[in-house]
Amino acid sequence: MSLLVRTTDDLALDGGPGDVVLPGRGRRTRTLVWLGVAVLLVVGLVVAAALVSGGAGDTDLPARNEGPSPDHPFGTDRLGRDVLERTLVGLRLSLVVGTSAALGSGAIALVLALVAVAGGRVGEAVVTWLVDLFLALPHLVLLILLTFALGGGTTAVVLAIAVTHWPRLTLVLTAVAREVAGSDHVAISRGLGHGRGYVARRHLVPHLLPQLSVGTVLMFPHAILHEASLSFLGLGIDPGLPAIGVMLSEAMRSLSAGYWWLALLPGLALLVVVKLVDTIGESARALLDPRSHHL
Repeated sequence: MSLLVRTTDDLALDGGPGDVVLPGRGRRTRTLVWLGVAVLLVVGLVVAAALVSGGAGDTDLPARNEGPSPDHPFGTDRLGRDVLERTLVGLRLSLVVGTSAALGSGAIALVLALVAVAGGRVGEAVVTWLVDLFLALPHLVLLILLTFALGGGTTAVVLAIAVTHWPRLTLVLTAVAREVAGSDHVAISRGLGHGRGYVARRHLVPHLLPQLSVGTVLMFPHAILHEASLSFLGLGIDPGLPAIGVMLSEAMRSLSAGYWWLALLPGLALLVVVKLVDTIGESARALLDPRSHHL
């Protein structure tokens, strides 16, 4: 009996039972296209923000509170500032804060996963207790308390988000690290006299990097949204900077007067960026994980 090896695209046309299914080239290509488009759009956003950053704070009182128009696609605010320019600069600031916080949180998750697996029973017990503690606490409340305790501002937001977003990624990395630690090549390495530090550095970390990279990217949208939430509450980015949360907070005072574009358009732009970054993370996970159903 012959064994047929086909891609999922071929199987969709004439496959039958008993065929071995390999990932479809068409789906992989579409995933790469979506990944490329999302990355290009995010890079384009950063470049556009850099080009208009000099005029984002320019006031024009005669043109204040104008609706969307060809000259001002997102309208103007109460000081006549162009809302589109301020939105682009605010999104770039959100990307910087989100990147810093996600990288910090990913580093914490990696260290704790290594401690849980290579640190013996004591390390595992400590990491498990920390994960359970942070998962049990109300997330937004903990963010607010930490940001307030750190004095507010950009640095406080980055630290608060980094300190609170690592538990779920830690669980994923710990599960992968345990699987690697139980493999034959790790047992041979230990039999040769290599210590826990060597095993963690040479065997565990290389296997954790793909999951760490994807997890950090997927953590990024949450970091952006939480930064905007803290800025909206007045605990995040300096109110003098054009952050999205600050813009939305200021727009709340003008909604009753009919100036809907001050909140709607920056809010939609933030959601689009969050979706783009989420698409990058999901595409990267689909490409790195051969068992993923996305391929």
